Amino acid sequence: MSLTTDSEFADRVVVVTGGSRGLGREMVTAFAARGASVVIASRQVAACQVLADELVERYGTKALAVACNVSSWADCGALVDTVYDQLGKVDVLVNNAGLSPLYPSLDQVSEALFDKVVGVNLKGPFRLSALFAARMSTGEGGCIVNISSIAAIRPGPGELPYAAAKAGLNTLTEGMARTFGPSVRVNCIQAGPFNTDISQAWSNETRSEFEQSLALGRCGDPLEVVGAALYFASDASSFCTGAILRLDGGAP
Repeated sequence: MSLTTDSEFADRVVVVTGGSRGLGREMVTAFAARGASVVIASRQVAACQVLADELVERYGTKALAVACNVSSWADCGALVDTVYDQLGKVDVLVNNAGLSPLYPSLDQVSEALFDKVVGVNLKGPFRLSALFAARMSTGEGGCIVNISSIAAIRPGPGELPYAAAKAGLNTLTEGMARTFGPSVRVNCIQAGPFNTDISQAWSNETRSEFEQSLALGRCGDPLEVVGAALYFASDASSFCTGAILRLDGGAP
């Protein structure tokens, strides 16, 4: 799969939160393979550093690992400052970090769990988008790609705080596209079930329900997020902003 040239991102800096595993890892790797300098941000900075070293060795690009808890206002600000101090600019931000803890029932969702879910899935993307877009708009512009979820429009009983936060992220996508246009484009990938490491915790019944409900009859391979991410981050989508793309295998 190659929607862009091998060198299209050669002069660009791409920041991916939650970039050390799952969909984030695939996107980071795809950008690095096309010449981008990448910033891998996560709470688990050791895992980010392992991937950064791997990408430098494989592609010869710049790769920076940064510890960041996106639910922390201070960490978001520190991430922005670190990237600009070390790399000078940011062209693409991918708000990929996500969290959806299990809970026994809605009445047993604690305040701490609720705040944590909203913090990672909504508060962090809001703060990072606002900070990065403000700087992008005073320079050469840029792109923001939000990673949402089909749960935002098809919420299940076991993921309501997460679904509500992702619905908020959809709203942020459209609102920030208007706020920071025309120099900054903001789009969103609304992902369905993918076979990432998180899927290993699914029961056989859960996986079967997903597969039977999707028009394509299977869950996504993590590599299948790459095409959409490259599209939104590249000049191929130059007339596209405020869009929400369902990448869900045909969820009902």
